[in-house]
Amino acid sequence: MRREASAPRPDWAATVESHGLAYHRSAHPDGLARPYWDESVHYVFTMDEVLQLEAQVEELHRMCLAAVDHVVSRNRFADFAIPYHWQAAVAESWRRRDPHVFGRFDLRYDGAGPVKLLEYNADTPTSLLESSVVQWFWLQEVFPGDDQWNSIHERLIDRWKAIGPGFPTGPTHFAWTNMDETGEEAMTLGYLQETAQQAGLITAAIAMEDIGWDAINRRFVDMEHRVIRSLCKLYPWEWIVAEPFGEHALRLQPSMAWVEPPWKMLLSNKALLAILWEMYPGHPNLLPAYLDGPRDISRYIRKPLLGREGASMTIVSPEPGQSVQTAGQYGAEGFVYQEFQALPDFDGWRPVLGAWMVEDESAGLGIRETAGLITDDTSSFVPHRIHG
Repeated sequence: MRREASAPRPDWAATVESHGLAYHRSAHPDGLARPYWDESVHYVFTMDEVLQLEAQVEELHRMCLAAVDHVVSRNRFADFAIPYHWQAAVAESWRRRDPHVFGRFDLRYDGAGPVKLLEYNADTPTSLLESSVVQWFWLQEVFPGDDQWNSIHERLIDRWKAIGPGFPTGPTHFAWTNMDETGEEAMTLGYLQETAQQAGLITAAIAMEDIGWDAINRRFVDMEHRVIRSLCKLYPWEWIVAEPFGEHALRLQPSMAWVEPPWKMLLSNKALLAILWEMYPGHPNLLPAYLDGPRDISRYIRKPLLGREGASMTIVSPEPGQSVQTAGQYGAEGFVYQEFQALPDFDGWRPVLGAWMVEDESAGLGIRETAGLITDDTSSFVPHRIHG
């Protein structure tokens, strides 16, 4: 793994917008000199390296599924702050093996040692479009003779083909929220909808805020009063269960299909990190992590169980300049304490590898860089290629 400079395409902004990355101008806070999509640099891997990374990612996924089974069988929902009235629904969703589609691991990797799991974004993962489509077209135009760790698009279509026939009758709805002012969520849902359509599903788009409740028939409905029987959303389950319409969603289990399903609440919660360390202590792809405090870890990061975009995190380190605290309102549900290992430094920038899973197989890679110690909404997405 190495970082290389490359000349941006003269019309790169218009090009990425034509591929659906319409939000690249709004994805960053104002005032940043570096764009969100930055093709002036990229990372290079060897095929052997990628094959090793794929194997490690799939092992992590298997371990995560075992952790879900452990939590359900031992009724450890309180560790995840799952509301009591939702715990049975989550357990039954897992026992039914409600079908899932995708997720993204965030990993530390320095090009030498094994990857280290930082978290699993398994309910509402973003940066999908840039990982799947945008960097693929970059590769074809700039390095047409090289390859890329990227079968996301094909695997998504195959996954919809596999699970679509099992959905209830009617169109599958794809719902974004109007709270997202950048447009990222709407475009990501639009891309997912396109892959479902290519798989032969009948689909419909809707904002979460426009979903209605038919009190007579006790069903969710869209703006045309069609019953919503299957729904793909990037609206977090922890928000759903806390809102009034969450009670309706609970009562509709299991007659309504959700992507992602309720059991994914256990994989998108950072309490997972502590459960994994408990189950697999010393595993080379894990960092020590605990729910009751840092214990004997001298350098650790305190992460909210349900935090987003690096908010409400605290790094505690005896080394000068490595103690950091980020702003945010997360943490009411609790925290996990994970050993802190700084992301590796490549030319002053620190990459986090976003390794994608589709169903239970490794599907691709997206990389975001930060100049600081915590990846947040100021980070830039950079492409990658496989050479040799």
